Amino acid sequence: MSSALTDLLPHPIVQAPMAGGVSVPRLAAAVSEAGGLGFLAAGYKTADGMYQEIKQLRSLTQRPFGVNLFMPQPEYADPAAVDVYAHQLAGEAAWYETELGDRDSGRDDGYDAKLAVLLDNPVPVVSFHFGVPGADVLESLRRAGTFTLVTATTPDEALAVERAGADAVIAQGVEAGGHQGTHRDNPEAECAGLGVLTLVSQIRETVGIPVVAAGGIMRGGQIAAVLAAGADAAQLGTAFLVTHESGANAVHKQALTNPLFTRTELTRAFSGRPARGLVNRFLREHGPYAPAAYPEVHHLTAPLRKKAAASGDPQGMALWAGQGHRQARELPAGQLVEVLAAELEAASTALSAHPKGPTR
Repeated sequence: MSSALTDLLPHPIVQAPMAGGVSVPRLAAAVSEAGGLGFLAAGYKTADGMYQEIKQLRSLTQRPFGVNLFMPQPEYADPAAVDVYAHQLAGEAAWYETELGDRDSGRDDGYDAKLAVLLDNPVPVVSFHFGVPGADVLESLRRAGTFTLVTATTPDEALAVERAGADAVIAQGVEAGGHQGTHRDNPEAECAGLGVLTLVSQIRETVGIPVVAAGGIMRGGQIAAVLAAGADAAQLGTAFLVTHESGANAVHKQALTNPLFTRTELTRAFSGRPARGLVNRFLREHGPYAPAAYPEVHHLTAPLRKKAAASGDPQGMALWAGQGHRQARELPAGQLVEVLAAELEAASTALSAHPKGPTR
């Protein structure tokens, strides 16, 4: 690992920030205490809600941790397409006995207010999703003593991250669960995502800043693989979603290893932006028709997802999951970090002991 990352985490293991109530303070604290880097997800929270979680996390650990922000989104959705999709969702609203959400509930996720909190009360690490913050923002965070990371899904995006002045880039492969962190939502490039090993190696040849690999990583051997490909650390989300400290809904946790859910797909059905989740009824029925309209679709479907979760119905929930979801292990988060670290050490030892060429 680069020296900057080494100071933050003894093990090259980052717990991905998972919005929607998954990445709670107790999860981030457990990961950081075990030698990884725990993360809070500020997405979909108010600035004060984020601040309160930071205070709670600081009461649980003295180790470094991170906070993730969503970048404000440009207005490019077609209102007519959103109208059509809302009409299609009317049957879901009737089924769950609720109203559709207000599509105009906000586009910036309280970005400026959250950034102000993080500058007034600096945290060790801040990461950004859905775009690149301005160079002035990254410089302000650096002066505050905060290490910054920005998600990229292509080498060109990684180059933009480096040029803006971020300290490191998160190379998010197409295998990753949840939202793809593309800087611009381009429907024409929807099926062109790179796998994490290919993406890491290409980004490593493109930028000089540290690289954190993300996407479908569930085992220490896979961490060893991305490190060998050029990454400095690995970010895992789905692997931590089922841990004891995770705030994920119990139905979501159970679905990851439920034989009923056999595969994942990228879909716009729940939010209007490509995100990988388990294929369920809602995804199958609405995914093909969902428009490129984030966060409008996210706001529309929020009451539906909430009612489905409250009623224990996995067929109406956004069951975000990476491609490796069947390898999920229900362990305490700190123990999972220790297991991953041991697997990584064993895999690294095996790699170093392997002959460099054919024996004669």
